[in-house]
Amino acid sequence: MTHIVLTGFMGTGKTAVGRVVAERLGRRFLDMDEMIETRIGKPIARIFFEDGEEAFRREESAVIEEFASSFDFVIATGGGSLVAAENRNRMAAVGTVICLTCEPDELVARIAAGTKRPLLRTADPHREIVRLLGERADAYAALPWHVPTTGRSISEVADRVIQIAGALTLPVRAPQGSYEIRIGDRLLDHLGDVLASTRSPRGTTIAVVTSDSVGRLYLARAEAALRETGYRTWACTVEDGESAKTLKTVSELYERLLDGGLDRHSVVLALGGGVVGDLAGFAAATYLRGIRLIQVPTTLLAMIDASVGGKTGVDLPRGKNLVGAFGAPEVVVVDPSVLATLPDAVLRAGTAEAIKHGVVGDPVLFEDLERSAGDVRLWIEGGGGARIARALRVKIDIVEDDPYERGRRAVLNLGHTVGHALERLSGYGIPHGEAVGVGLVAAARLAAACGLATPSLSERIERAVGAWGLPTHIVGHPAATIRKAMAVDKKRRGHRLIWVLPEAIGAVRLVDDVPDTLVDTVLESMGAI
Repeated sequence: MTHIVLTGFMGTGKTAVGRVVAERLGRRFLDMDEMIETRIGKPIARIFFEDGEEAFRREESAVIEEFASSFDFVIATGGGSLVAAENRNRMAAVGTVICLTCEPDELVARIAAGTKRPLLRTADPHREIVRLLGERADAYAALPWHVPTTGRSISEVADRVIQIAGALTLPVRAPQGSYEIRIGDRLLDHLGDVLASTRSPRGTTIAVVTSDSVGRLYLARAEAALRETGYRTWACTVEDGESAKTLKTVSELYERLLDGGLDRHSVVLALGGGVVGDLAGFAAATYLRGIRLIQVPTTLLAMIDASVGGKTGVDLPRGKNLVGAFGAPEVVVVDPSVLATLPDAVLRAGTAEAIKHGVVGDPVLFEDLERSAGDVRLWIEGGGGARIARALRVKIDIVEDDPYERGRRAVLNLGHTVGHALERLSGYGIPHGEAVGVGLVAAARLAAACGLATPSLSERIERAVGAWGLPTHIVGHPAATIRKAMAVDKKRRGHRLIWVLPEAIGAVRLVDDVPDTLVDTVLESMGAI
């Protein structure tokens, strides 16, 4: 286990909170100031008075370097120990660094009277606190997690620290700006804490874009988490379902953003599934020529696929995602606990994208999903966050290599060629994940028919899709109609359709010379008659 490192200004409660966190988790606790006092043999105040602040900072750096080679501590640092970038980087490399914050007025009440703090020996402690906070603002802002302590008990702050310490962080490199994916239970209640570590200072207006159904469940929680951290919120609700993913809805969103007074310093936060993420992302990428975006996916499909990679867009009557833009989010916040409110059928549909990621680039993930077929609780309980992270790593590796979908990234469209056609032909009555499941089976059968894959591979993929309760056959649409619907697919080169076909579990190939007659034969074998 890595360290849990609590830092922040003096008086924010690092030591008191750290002791509680260590006790609850059964870890060892270390107070850096106390350790330095023991090593030097005199109190901090005397070190400052007799040796100077520079000597004290050198000792802090030595302690940090020492703990870079250990693990499993809860560490309370001095208020200025991580101001130096070198110290921050050392601690971040071996632990989860959490900055505790507090309002100046409360800090004065906590530490000013009879203070022994060497940096606050002044007639006006409040003024000195504000000055020091200003000096350290950039350093504290560079830390990945922030937990406000103003008006909160030690127990409440400890709860938040423990939740954050259990989170995973995945970095994503992107031309528009690198960002992180934060994965952890109940992170929805920490949205403000997460945003505090981005380029969005407190007081920023956050437009929370959500759907009717998600809004009823989570809008109040999301807004409360943002407001208690000092952000202003403006709610924008769209209709549920793929049918809302249109230019008309985006135009209506623009009007709502204008009504809320959003300017170029404001932020759009997408709270919902893939449709909300695409709509809000496209609106953010184009409103005022682009404002910042936060993705907070609430479906499995959005968590492992749609919210990551910077692609946004809307549908046209003739096809899916034919209008869109690339725009990297500031951060993606994934809270697996919200999946508990989804019906099993929706979780199974989302699993289709995870199966796809396994086929594209992770045989271990695919085998895991084969073994646990149909057990939707695996995404919520136990290692749910770790499984989501594993599926995400497949996509991250690909989108970092090909951010604008000019080559390798096209492999992520495995299953989507037939899947998108079926969605459109059904009037988007078939869920995206179920359509992708059918598309995966079609791609596997076509790969076998082309000689790229063995029949046993095709059968294995089809079994995995079916074992998760996903459809594996086509009902109600003839092959010619499906091919016509695929003709407007954005994954084509000139007049030739680009197919993504599996060669093995973990390896796929782009193919653009599949004969229509072979496509018809495969579709008909799946019931397209």
